[in-house]
Amino acid sequence: MSTSALRPPSLLRLLGAWRVEDSAEPAYRQLAQALRMLVLDGRIGLNVRLPGERELAAALGLSRTTIAAAFDRLRDEGYLESRQGSGSVTRLPPGRMDQPEAPDLPGEQGGGNILNWTHAALPAAPGVGRAFQAAVEALPAYLGELGYDPLGLPLLRRAIAAWFERRGCPTSADQIIVTNGAQQGFALLLQWLARPGDRGVIDHPTYHNVIQALQRAHVVPVPVGLPAEGWDIDAMDAAFRQTSPRFAYLIPDFHNPTGRSMDPATRRALAATAASTHTPLIIDETMVEMGLDFSPPPPVAVHDPSGRQVITMGSASKIFWGGLRVGWIRADPQTIAALGRLRTTMDMASPIVEQLAAAQLIDAGEGLGQRAGVLRARRDHLIRMVEQHLPHWRVESPAGGLSLWAELPRGEATALAALAESHGVRVAPGPRFGVNGAFERFLRLPFTLTEDQLTSGVQRLAEADARLHARLPRGRDSVAAVLEADRLI
Repeated sequence: MSTSALRPPSLLRLLGAWRVEDSAEPAYRQLAQALRMLVLDGRIGLNVRLPGERELAAALGLSRTTIAAAFDRLRDEGYLESRQGSGSVTRLPPGRMDQPEAPDLPGEQGGGNILNWTHAALPAAPGVGRAFQAAVEALPAYLGELGYDPLGLPLLRRAIAAWFERRGCPTSADQIIVTNGAQQGFALLLQWLARPGDRGVIDHPTYHNVIQALQRAHVVPVPVGLPAEGWDIDAMDAAFRQTSPRFAYLIPDFHNPTGRSMDPATRRALAATAASTHTPLIIDETMVEMGLDFSPPPPVAVHDPSGRQVITMGSASKIFWGGLRVGWIRADPQTIAALGRLRTTMDMASPIVEQLAAAQLIDAGEGLGQRAGVLRARRDHLIRMVEQHLPHWRVESPAGGLSLWAELPRGEATALAALAESHGVRVAPGPRFGVNGAFERFLRLPFTLTEDQLTSGVQRLAEADARLHARLPRGRDSVAAVLEADRLI
């Protein structure tokens, strides 16, 4: 059953300049190829109904016969299924959804000569040590209390509210709840908003731990593909109206994994369509301080005059240090109170020392600071290394965030990640950031390592890439065939 329908304007934006006019390839084959790649890349999700033949022909300025021939080709290949009265719905051919996964990516750095290139995180900011020292000195004032506050220390809640104020978003302390990192915050919101079988809209690709959390909660993800640039609000609006999701989760600030940033007009349009469809927005601001070329616009929440439509998550982990497990949720006071009651069923409170340290850091404005220059240099160095050693890959310079979203010429990311292990480098393939096997043509490459490590990582990937193509059986392009040829399955 189709979960949503793609409107012609959204499909045209996704297709872009799909047709080569002077090509010997007929238009129907070019269109079929373009639609196939959009499905494989996850930019068009599975179970999505495409526009009708007549409607699409008018939008593209083609004959209906051309559209019908392209659809017939996709049906023959297994990428489209058509039923009487239901239109044409996207599918994957048998075997595509059962491709073997890359090896699990453990949290430790790995033994031997393995370069673990899976973490998009930085060491502690310079002020973290001083903040913990100050927190320990301040601790005696709290020892006479129970130490249980499900909403968080008032001191920290005021500091977070003031941080929102400085970014142009009026906020009071009673609009804040402190959590043990953003992941606990999302788990709390998921338990509050949804039940098994409910739907949640996500931008696609997205943060891999959110996809896993949805799967564990048996919430059905409704992916809305990211176009070549920005976000497709028309497609979001269609997904909201057609699937009646319990919420939508988006990362507008230096998106993980693509690094893109949502412009003010799109933020305003997103908030408007969420309000008109009564769809709560969960806005993940974990990466908001990771701007390298510019600072992001004011939060999406400034476009929510009711204060009840936009829920904002944040975290100290990316800003200051991954070991500082302090996150927060900003919402209207009634929602915060409800989340506080629900939170007591999960745990009682966040640790006092960590909260005191986070308050020190937020008040002092300690963040990316001077490290931004180092990250810019590493980003640019990584791009140069990829262009030098893997010139057939496509990478763009993100305005912020911590990683590149590298596009491969073929759908072989999982096979390449598996093979790269034997060349001493561990990477995260694109399907970790999508649903239903999407993004096999992508890898996430963080630029948080040193320049020497980045150089070594790219060189090892280039060796694995060359070996992969040397062993690729002619005429067989599936990941399973690649892994079989290399005796990895």
